[in-house]
Amino acid sequence: MGDVTARIAEIVGERNLLTGDAVPEDYAHDESLTVGAAKPAYVAKPSTADEVSALLALAAEHEIPVTARGSGSGLSGAARPREDGLVVSFERMNAVLAIDTANQVAVVQPGVTLSELDEATREAGLAYTVYPGELSASVGGNVGTNAGGMRAVKYGVARHNIVGLQAVLPGGEVITTGGKTSKISSGYDLTQLIIGSEGTLALVTEVTVKLYPRLPHAATLLAPFGDLDQVMRAVPEIIASGLTPSILEYIDNLTMAAISYNEKLELGVPEEVRNATQAYLVVGLENRDGDRLDGDVQRAGELLGDLGASDVYVLDGGSARKLIEAREKAFWTAKAAGADDVIDVVVPRSEMPGFLAKARELAAAAEAGAIGCGHAGDGNVHLAIFCKDTEKRHKLLHGIFAVAVAVGGAISGEHGIGQAKKDHFLALEDPAKVALLRRIKQAFDPKGILNPDVLFD
Repeated sequence: MGDVTARIAEIVGERNLLTGDAVPEDYAHDESLTVGAAKPAYVAKPSTADEVSALLALAAEHEIPVTARGSGSGLSGAARPREDGLVVSFERMNAVLAIDTANQVAVVQPGVTLSELDEATREAGLAYTVYPGELSASVGGNVGTNAGGMRAVKYGVARHNIVGLQAVLPGGEVITTGGKTSKISSGYDLTQLIIGSEGTLALVTEVTVKLYPRLPHAATLLAPFGDLDQVMRAVPEIIASGLTPSILEYIDNLTMAAISYNEKLELGVPEEVRNATQAYLVVGLENRDGDRLDGDVQRAGELLGDLGASDVYVLDGGSARKLIEAREKAFWTAKAAGADDVIDVVVPRSEMPGFLAKARELAAAAEAGAIGCGHAGDGNVHLAIFCKDTEKRHKLLHGIFAVAVAVGGAISGEHGIGQAKKDHFLALEDPAKVALLRRIKQAFDPKGILNPDVLFD
């Protein structure tokens, strides 16, 4: 261990290496509610791809488990290291290397946070549109989990917004994938293979992301519904209307009450309407032209009324911003309320009413609670699970996941599998696909040093 410590110190410098009692607790976990902490043997903070390469070559030589870490804001335990392992923290690799306005891309290091990238692109009138709900999250974390967020209904998830990577393979080789072009048809798409791999195939050291123009006019509509099924059935109609919402979220009444209380929201919804509401639909619209936006708002309001909304409220700028911020903090609200887990199942939009009905039925049978909100526009349902009994909770989650898979959905839409949902994933996924994924892992990482407890046993 002493030799390894000395060699890591040579690579990153002594001040950028933490070992033993000097490793803070933060490096032992992410924000998963169910995956316990494990303090690693080493935390290294490289500043260049060459340093990452040297670290991985050393780890491969000594077969040391390696876990990549960005901001540690993940929810699936993918950033929980092994006690004998090495955490490669990208906190020092946090530079915005280029804002290319001609190609509408930015080139950044993985430790750049979403708030830092948003600030860097604002002056150019552009934006990176993947907002997974936590602006302290890093771009590298976006890559690892294929992050999405509220604006995915219009702009897509990380996979649709990342066009190139620089990455280091477990043996230390540095590769470049993709680039600044929008299409490539030259061999296997390694960029897309690495996105969403949760640090199990390679460590990303540079990311090229798409940028979009910032549209100057925006509006947010809040529509209360007396029935959750009405909300779910309204979503495909709104998508089909051609309005192209930038945000299309559902929030059930209990979650709305909780976030309104925590964030002191004043949305102008009368008490009698709140009491008769089972769920809300939040519709965000944007346009380059103010008059066209006004027309879209009017059309959306009429459509929501036709679809069963008891009323439609066009929120002022301050209220709209506070509501969106409160929705993005829904995880922290659930955690503060004592939630035992938070899941992010995704199903086809058309299957959402039936899926939610079955999830509520399973929760009731388990004497548990399953409440929440979600990205209704892309079928991504976020449920806070309240069930203290570990065995009952595991059975309930497995049942909910099984329903999602059966209707053509998946266990996770954006949080990833990590360590938290690995057992469910391996039990419910097609064995032939799992076998293929294992072979891909073996090809990238023959010694199995990268996040060895994530996705697979």
